[in-house]
Amino acid sequence: MKKIKKLLAVFAAVSVALMLPLQTMAAVDLNAKYDISTNQIQGWPAGPDITSDTGILMDADTGVVLYNKGGDEQRYPASITKIMTLLVAVENSTMDEKVTFTETGVRNVTADSSNIGTKVGEVLTMEDCLHALIIQSANDVAAQIAEHIGGTEQAFIDMMNQRASEIGCTNTHFANSSGLPDDNHYSSARDMALIFREGLKNETFRTVVGTPDYIIQPTNMNSQQRILHTHHPMFAPESGFYYEGCIGGKTGTTVAAGHTLVTGVTRDNTTYIAVTMRGTELSNSCMDSTAMFNYAFENFTKTEVNGGYVFLPKGVELNSLTEKSENTNGKTETGYYFGDYLIGTASVAQATDTPVPEPTAAAEDSQEAEASTESAGEDNSKTTEKSTAGENSSEKKSIPALRKILLMIMAAMILILIALLAALRIKEKKHHK
Repeated sequence: MKKIKKLLAVFAAVSVALMLPLQTMAAVDLNAKYDISTNQIQGWPAGPDITSDTGILMDADTGVVLYNKGGDEQRYPASITKIMTLLVAVENSTMDEKVTFTETGVRNVTADSSNIGTKVGEVLTMEDCLHALIIQSANDVAAQIAEHIGGTEQAFIDMMNQRASEIGCTNTHFANSSGLPDDNHYSSARDMALIFREGLKNETFRTVVGTPDYIIQPTNMNSQQRILHTHHPMFAPESGFYYEGCIGGKTGTTVAAGHTLVTGVTRDNTTYIAVTMRGTELSNSCMDSTAMFNYAFENFTKTEVNGGYVFLPKGVELNSLTEKSENTNGKTETGYYFGDYLIGTASVAQATDTPVPEPTAAAEDSQEAEASTESAGEDNSKTTEKSTAGENSSEKKSIPALRKILLMIMAAMILILIALLAALRIKEKKHHK
């Protein structure tokens, strides 16, 4: 009975494992067609009809989406996967680290896989590896970076998926670090734009994606220089698809993925990110991206507000927008809406009361001394007031007594004078007789 239960458990586990890839394949519907959802916003400038299955145009600073065609639909990313590989690598390594190649990376040195021809035991710097990853789209380097940083490829892939979740990706799952075909390896145009946007916040990431040419000097197992030049037509000045202000990006292609493209462009203090997925040709992907960039620059004005920016459609005034604010973590976060569509955000720190410092022992003693002095002063003042009042009272009492004495003396003197006059009168009468 126990053996039967174990067999059933193993069978169930195997069944689930086999079903996962099938479920993933069902989720990535390569036959589905999508409308331009931003064209359905009332009063919104009409966007271009791109040929790629899906596409998105996002502002790098705010994350505001100005153009969206199936941006949340799953597609196979192919080598634009390496944007996430680059982000995780620059966040977890230094450029001067030595990377020793093993069979893990070298197994991808095949005729049908993009590579730089590494050999087992060859040593490159991480700086060399990252430039080969982006410029040459080297799959051997992608796998070796994963093993070097993660300890194992799978550990690094887990880091990629964890970082994607932290960034806010909701339609992404990575199964490798290169973008080679795997039914369980998928993403969306919005998620890839979010990943590239996050990468642009990192100085080393910006440097690597913004380098069109790089030379790997001879190594311990290769006596020749490896000269690398960008494969991104919109980033290559000699290309007919070169776009002024392009700051780099990444191309990708497999049979199932078609052509995928991530591109960043900076003009007039504004950086836009364009992502196209499942294009029929790289040239078409470039034209689709160019159309989205032109659409954004021609139809929207980046306008500063207190604590942020909004993207005003042509002919729309700032005071016509709807504002929604909420207080979060000591800040007032404000969203600006064109109808129900978010077109800008602002964040302002809330005003706080000046904190009153706790009194120290010395301050308390000082306060007590001041209080004692004040009390003594009050007592002295009261004593002085009482003394003054007493003196005034005595003076008031002594005045009537003095008057009485003076009156009595005057009365006595008058009586004496009358008596003298009376005596003189009697003496004169006697003399006349």
